[in-house]
Amino acid sequence: MANVIGVRFRQTGKVYYFDPVDLKIEKGQHVIVETVRGVEYGTVSFGNRIIDDSEIQNPLKPVLRMATPDDDKKDAENRIKEKEAFSICLEKIKAHGLEMKLLDTEYTFDNNKILFYFTADGRVDFRELVKDLAAVFRTRIELRQIGVRDETKLCGGVGICGRTLCCCSYLTDFSPVSIKMAKDQNLSLNPTKISGVCGRLMCCLKNEEDTYLYLNSKLPNINDTVTTPSGDRGQVTSVNVLRQTVKVAVDIGNDEIEEKEYKATDLKFKVRKRENKVTREEMEALKELEDNG
Repeated sequence: MANVIGVRFRQTGKVYYFDPVDLKIEKGQHVIVETVRGVEYGTVSFGNRIIDDSEIQNPLKPVLRMATPDDDKKDAENRIKEKEAFSICLEKIKAHGLEMKLLDTEYTFDNNKILFYFTADGRVDFRELVKDLAAVFRTRIELRQIGVRDETKLCGGVGICGRTLCCCSYLTDFSPVSIKMAKDQNLSLNPTKISGVCGRLMCCLKNEEDTYLYLNSKLPNINDTVTTPSGDRGQVTSVNVLRQTVKVAVDIGNDEIEEKEYKATDLKFKVRKRENKVTREEMEALKELEDNG
């Protein structure tokens, strides 16, 4: 077991574990820690907590100290310098005629490095750009190309639900999202309905997947044969996952079919894995949306 605190370096960035040593640290406080990028200023996302050693992937680094008012001032100054660096980098990109979209700039706390985040359709030869930026800022320069999901996380926005995007409000990591998840949830495989602002499948499909898998396990498949409470046998024509109801077509004689809705618990059927395979045609139509992490 280990005593740790969780520290973030960006508002919705990943939470990293650090050893608080003998300090009693609370959520919301600021600390100075050592990272692979050097000394950094971070915000505590949760205070002292005991966790299992198996949850720790890398050796814990200790908290160097609690942040002082001077540290707070320096961090605020870095935020201002980041805006200036962003403007300068934009000018340099235009001067070099590079096909890239600059998104964000980040100074390390000790000003040892400046990171520039950008997107581009393909590979970009930015060697000359790095030389120009290094001559201006006289520090280490790193240009980091990111994907469309990370771009949306940086820029922010509002989803079709009317709430702030999950990726820029609470998600720290992106989980793989697949088209099969949309099909498991009986959603229309319409790109405008299941894609987010980033143009990829909505992250919330992953959030609800476990619930739908559990509910689907209690329902028969379409076209399965089931026995109704009256003892009649019929064929399943549709299911409502959330209401846990099933529509069954029963042959009542004289070539007449009667369709009735029943609760799944009132029917007798062989429980088997729901068949929600994505067809080749559906996959071809939606392959641009699929994002596996």
